[in-house]
Amino acid sequence: MDTADRAHALRAHAPVVVAIDGPSGSGKSTVSRAVAARLGLSFLDTGAMYRAMTWWMLANDVDVDDTDAVAIACAKPVIVSGTDADGPTITVDGQDVAVPIRGPEVTAKVSAVAAVPQVRTRLVELQRGCAEVAQRGIVAEGRDMGTVVFPGATAKVFLTASEAARAERRAAELRAKGVDEATIAAMAADLVRRDAADSSRATAPLSQAADAVLVDTSDLTLEQVVDTIVELVERRSAAAAAA
Repeated sequence: MDTADRAHALRAHAPVVVAIDGPSGSGKSTVSRAVAARLGLSFLDTGAMYRAMTWWMLANDVDVDDTDAVAIACAKPVIVSGTDADGPTITVDGQDVAVPIRGPEVTAKVSAVAAVPQVRTRLVELQRGCAEVAQRGIVAEGRDMGTVVFPGATAKVFLTASEAARAERRAAELRAKGVDEATIAAMAADLVRRDAADSSRATAPLSQAADAVLVDTSDLTLEQVVDTIVELVERRSAAAAAA
């Protein structure tokens, strides 16, 4: 079945929401974009939204370690996330921030910003809004998609991988961008720190939803992971239509 046929079949059942969660380096973004493309759905990178918020805070001299200051300021930036799986975009106040939000400064501070309840409340509202206007349905990836943002999702997946596999994937991505080995080592250590911070925060911690399917990507190819998730979505969509 090609992409057009898959998309038609899913739309014939009901609006589709696929929630994909997991730690850094598990392959969420790559897998989610591929699943969205295969199924003809929109794609939402919610991590980029938290990074965009963090970038704005840093650019506007907000102390991101001051919870009250972040809580007050988080209503100000206009964050728009494009949902085209072939070319997702992210802007803040009309400025394209796709590149700067991936820098080490933002990476080091995003967990602190994401832990502020007011930030999560604001961005969850935006995330749900993206799903509401996605006529074909949406694949949303992040850390609380299945537990908080879309608890009634058609299908929920928790992607994971061994720490070694995740560190190596991130290192390969950075080397391809010409990043030096010292920075790669520092960002590998930061990956572990972020996992701990995201899993232990009081508001919407990183965790597997009770009804999510666990997929360990350590020894799987991208194609195998995508096949697994696409089959799950099609089964869940058909079951929902038959209920």
